[in-house]
Amino acid sequence: MNPLTFTSGNLLADRRADYAEMLFENGDYKAATTLLGDALQLVPGWAAGHYRHGEMLAEAGEIAAAVEAWRTVLRLDGKDRLGAALKLELHGALDGLGAVPSAFVETLFDQYADTFDTTLVDRLSYRVPQLLDEALLRVGRESFAHAVDLGCGTGLMGERLRARVSFLEGIDISAEMLRRAEGKQIYDRLARADLSALADFPRAADLVTAADVFMYLGALERLFAVAGASLAPGTLFVFSVEHHTGPEAMVLRASRRYAHSEPHLRAVLTEAGFDPVLLEKATIRMDRGEPIEGLIVVAERVGNETRPADPAIISRRKERPRAH
Repeated sequence: MNPLTFTSGNLLADRRADYAEMLFENGDYKAATTLLGDALQLVPGWAAGHYRHGEMLAEAGEIAAAVEAWRTVLRLDGKDRLGAALKLELHGALDGLGAVPSAFVETLFDQYADTFDTTLVDRLSYRVPQLLDEALLRVGRESFAHAVDLGCGTGLMGERLRARVSFLEGIDISAEMLRRAEGKQIYDRLARADLSALADFPRAADLVTAADVFMYLGALERLFAVAGASLAPGTLFVFSVEHHTGPEAMVLRASRRYAHSEPHLRAVLTEAGFDPVLLEKATIRMDRGEPIEGLIVVAERVGNETRPADPAIISRRKERPRAH
């Protein structure tokens, strides 16, 4: 997302910002930061301008000034629609965020909705719906009564599921993504919800999918605990994550997406009452010309007990180190 798509409301400031972008693209980072700084003198309340100024300052090597720019963004926009907190964590100025701000995810995908399918599939070779669909077939499950597609977006996963699901519902935080999904007429029900605050899952569901969703969520303990408390034994939980091989439970990457380790993922699934019946590595898409390795997971809810969907279980887990 380019924050400068949000106008400052001041024509002169916008012109200076445009010139700053031209200088930046030509590699004159110092001049770009100076010119955008001048523009911000005219519109000191322009959160998107301060965010972009931080990016330019960081590229110019002025990290302390960049950090202050992103802190200004948070002061101006407490919801953090631009994801400034993630920038602060990446630069060591904020510790243990552990989640992508919900308002940032909503804003990002509202902007992205109209070009989402073509950009993701054609330009980034996105394969996760296909990989999850194939994984389901490999574990011998071909039809379902009630599927819930978490972070359904425009319906790329739903398109794969529709032919073998009797009732299909999608959940997403982005109203624009849901609008696009509704236009495809593949879901029986669509709902707008923030997964980080989801309280339960339909007890009748026998399949829950999440295609490239959890890298925008971060910490998984709470949602997995809710899933374990809500879903009946035998229900399949099928999802992807970006994979990292370090000792940390999860790391925040420069892309502002979280990557999870396999041991951590297995531990969280087990604690929530799921058995990972299939867990394998795969290239899930390209990013800046490089393949992104992910984990494709099919987990089954086991046991007969109902676990309390209490977020307090998270505090009982040992603190795991994270990279910043």
